[in-house]
Amino acid sequence: MPDNNNDESLQTRGIYLLPNLLTTAGLFSGFYAVVSSMNGHFISAAVAIFIAMIFDGLDGRVARMTNTQSEFGAEYDSMADMLSFGIAPGIVAYNWALSSFGKFGWLAAFVYVACAALRLARFNTQVGIADKRYFQGLASPAAAGVVASIIWVGSEYQINGQDYGYIIGLITIVLGLLMVSNFRYNSFKEVDWKGKVNFVVVLLIVLAFVVVASSPENILLIIFGLYACSGPFTTIRSVKKLKLEHVVGDDQDADFHRYSENKASDTAEVDIKSKTDEPK
Repeated sequence: MPDNNNDESLQTRGIYLLPNLLTTAGLFSGFYAVVSSMNGHFISAAVAIFIAMIFDGLDGRVARMTNTQSEFGAEYDSMADMLSFGIAPGIVAYNWALSSFGKFGWLAAFVYVACAALRLARFNTQVGIADKRYFQGLASPAAAGVVASIIWVGSEYQINGQDYGYIIGLITIVLGLLMVSNFRYNSFKEVDWKGKVNFVVVLLIVLAFVVVASSPENILLIIFGLYACSGPFTTIRSVKKLKLEHVVGDDQDADFHRYSENKASDTAEVDIKSKTDEPK
């Protein structure tokens, strides 16, 4: 008599190709950014980080659309994100502006990389229990976007990053700390992307693409810079009195949780999704 259990295990064994192919493309983009920065091609390095962001946004959505989510895919995605949005931005920033500043330079880059690793680890432990409408701390792709856009703008205007190493180092450290902070960042999950809009909205979207295409490095710097600054503003506005728990550590403050509970009661409960559902 054939063993049905063995047949089923053989049929389910393997790795889904399409979503993991997209994850691999993002991993390659992050690695290419590191190599490009080592060769002094900083614009290519910055663009590669943004391309990695595109692939990171696609792999999870494709997995859900094709019903090919898996634990392997989720873990592989986290490893790829660590390279593309943790190691790559840190090394690119170091090569562009921090290499001549000794200990300060490599320590600033290390703080960013370490905070990105902590951010990803915290995200993986909070899947299914965190408020889907907000990110706890700055998402690692957004932090990488700030670093990449600064380097892109500086290289485009032929600015020598080494001349501003202390400023870039401080920005890199601050971005790392924002990733592990408790500041609340809007995830835009409440936007109804499947809903209908009028013609004017579509026209504005077309104009937005034109504006971005005219000067992508400047527009991306403005967008990611404003988003990075929005977390402290959103948090301070949402609580009666700012406390240490709102900034870093365990967010156990009553006002913090009361705000989350009140906001949650205004919207329908969101189903638990895979790890690749949100920016890390």
